[in-house]
Amino acid sequence: MTDGTDADWRPTAPLGNLRRRAEVVAKVRTFFAERDVLEVETPSLSTATVTDLHLASLRLADDAASAGLRGAYLQTSPEFHMKRLLAAGSGPIFQIARAFRDGESGRRHNPEFTILEWYRPGWDHHRLMDEVGELLSIVLGVAPAERITYRDAFQRHTGLDPFSAGDDDLERCAADHGMPPPRGELSRDDRLHLVMSAAVEPELGRTRPTFVYDYPASQAALARIRDDEPPVAERFEAYVGGVELANGYHELVDANEQARRFVADQRTRERAGMRPVRPDGRLLAALAHGLPPCAGVALGLDRLVMLACEAESIDQVIAFPVDRA
Repeated sequence: MTDGTDADWRPTAPLGNLRRRAEVVAKVRTFFAERDVLEVETPSLSTATVTDLHLASLRLADDAASAGLRGAYLQTSPEFHMKRLLAAGSGPIFQIARAFRDGESGRRHNPEFTILEWYRPGWDHHRLMDEVGELLSIVLGVAPAERITYRDAFQRHTGLDPFSAGDDDLERCAADHGMPPPRGELSRDDRLHLVMSAAVEPELGRTRPTFVYDYPASQAALARIRDDEPPVAERFEAYVGGVELANGYHELVDANEQARRFVADQRTRERAGMRPVRPDGRLLAALAHGLPPCAGVALGLDRLVMLACEAESIDQVIAFPVDRA
């Protein structure tokens, strides 16, 4: 007797792609070993999680048998734990970790995925972009990357200035590129995200990797804000072939400012009717102790392997996606 799932036991990724994946992981580890960057491991489960409105954490049930697991979160990235290691004096570190995000399934997404994250004390985001470019060259054999500000990328591909364009202009641009705004109230950043996804991102990294940097201050997340006119967040994203591959920050080290951002996120979540989350008090304590000035980046390893294999879907480079798990 079968339960109807006997046809679904096979991996979705060809074995050749899984071998290529292993080669990519080996190259990544060699890359960091040659640069004396320490490989670390941190928990996938934590009593706290990110407050970021665009990241949905998966949470264990409150009736878990172990008291320490009740209501614990599966981590969306190893960032908070790695920053605690940095504050403890680890020096430069990297990690290849499992991460989990609810509601992320599709051609380039799986709720469980592999992330490569690393931190460089004493560096800013520009120096870290150099190193990301070196890694992409070694793994993918691509040409040296170009760099363009968020504002210039927007203007190049839409003709709009993201800092001054009207809301109606942004919505019209998104609709013209096949992404009409959803119903309901939209924030300024919602509109910018729509245009970025529909009109700008597909054009980035077509002939060589592209780093987009200096984002609007409202999109700082965990990055420093530089007091330009207008102010900008010292962060970057890396694109190859229209695929967003990495997100890096000149890291915020101010505990008070980080606490303020946690509170602001929680208030926005409440107004949007989103489930509240438990902010990470241990991260704030680590920042208060003293996080060294540093830059950090998270890179989607599954997407990197997709590019290395010239695969069209993440299912072609992971053995068992969520519908086969």
